[in-house]
Amino acid sequence: MTATPRLSRSLPDTPAAAPVRIVHLGVGNFHRAHQAWYTHHAPDASEWGIAAFTGRRPDQAEALSPQDGLYTLVVRGPEGDSYELIGSLSAVHAASEQDAYLGYLADPALAIVTMTVTEHGYVRGEGDHLDARRPEVLTDVSALREDPRSPVATMPAKLVAGLLARRAAGAGPLTILSCDNLPENGSVTRTLVTELAALVDESLVDWTEANVDFATSMVDRITPATTADDRAHVAAERGYDDASPVPTEPFSEWVISGAFPAGRPRWEDAGAKVVDDVAPHERRKLWLLNGSHSQLAYVGSVRGHTTIDQAIADPRCLAWVEQFWDEAQANLGLPDEDVSAYRAALLDRYRNERVRHLLAQIASDGSQKLPVRTLPTLNAERAAGRVPVGAATTLAGWVLHLRGVGAPVKDPGAGPAQEAANAGDLADVVPAVLNTLQADLGSDADLVAAVVAQAAAIQE
Repeated sequence: MTATPRLSRSLPDTPAAAPVRIVHLGVGNFHRAHQAWYTHHAPDASEWGIAAFTGRRPDQAEALSPQDGLYTLVVRGPEGDSYELIGSLSAVHAASEQDAYLGYLADPALAIVTMTVTEHGYVRGEGDHLDARRPEVLTDVSALREDPRSPVATMPAKLVAGLLARRAAGAGPLTILSCDNLPENGSVTRTLVTELAALVDESLVDWTEANVDFATSMVDRITPATTADDRAHVAAERGYDDASPVPTEPFSEWVISGAFPAGRPRWEDAGAKVVDDVAPHERRKLWLLNGSHSQLAYVGSVRGHTTIDQAIADPRCLAWVEQFWDEAQANLGLPDEDVSAYRAALLDRYRNERVRHLLAQIASDGSQKLPVRTLPTLNAERAAGRVPVGAATTLAGWVLHLRGVGAPVKDPGAGPAQEAANAGDLADVVPAVLNTLQADLGSDADLVAAVVAQAAAIQE
């Protein structure tokens, strides 16, 4: 019996690795289903290789390095799967490989740094400013002051270290492009990097202003975690072993705004939209898709569901999602016909049973996600004098989640909220939990009453 070969560029009909002109921080399934996929499909892909670095764990580097960065994208449509070999990752490194990272940043050929590090990775404090009091930020600042080539842990410090190396090498301008679910993510990244640079080397601030373009983007593609079944199906269908295939849905959207002084792939020819203002697209996606995803993650898991398609099939979950969407739509400032079409398309995507997007995966990092996914709608409704029951339902599900009901808590920033949530009876703890999301939110008696009432309704 012939053994199934491991996927690598030594196999027939595999693409050659392109020269590295993009560095990506936080390689995971979403990046590989989205930005790497668009780059693979750009007509000039042979000129734009990606060197990808892992996040907290080296797992993806361990899986993908023996495969020369190759992986299989499994697109799960309602009628069946399609398979595509993606070759845009020219190298995959563990986050600890600092010398390799700095080497790429010092190369004049490098044009872009992209990131998918999740909302938590931005180490923000009040008003989207750097939380300079965090121990990990203090450690990184001290390390870079002592030696600009020191290994660092936080995303802003990694970017500052890279910029220090680029300036020292005289390597010229580049673009930093955030691909995380944050409003105005380019502006947020600019603020964090500038503030950390000022703590490390004040002279870097002016250099950054003159040489670095902080681009903004909105990203959208539902991408579940990889399972053993995914690996088995790829081996059976493609005839090779892939340690890390990526399952995803057919839908994909990427909206980008930036100057790109050192160039970029022709992503627009692969389906991306290059615009002057990302904000309207950003709000629509964050409030409607991400906001309802968070609601389903908490409420659906409390009600015994494990995936998005199961949760949206629950009539009560569907009604709460529609209620939240009504509240969001009233404040988006977009044409009703456009929003209604987007809502209908979302329901079709959610009902795709073959995607199997786990609620527990979406439920992580709620303390960072809810302020950008749920609170904008909530605050707009309260400013209009209305009690947003849909948004209150999301908050009720999150409080129950923090109390150990439904999906497990995986949120490094949720310590104060989790402590508050478990300090007494549910009705008594809601104000303190809400205050961890936004100052004085718990003093809104009408909102607190709605959250308490919805917590009871979710558990009926």
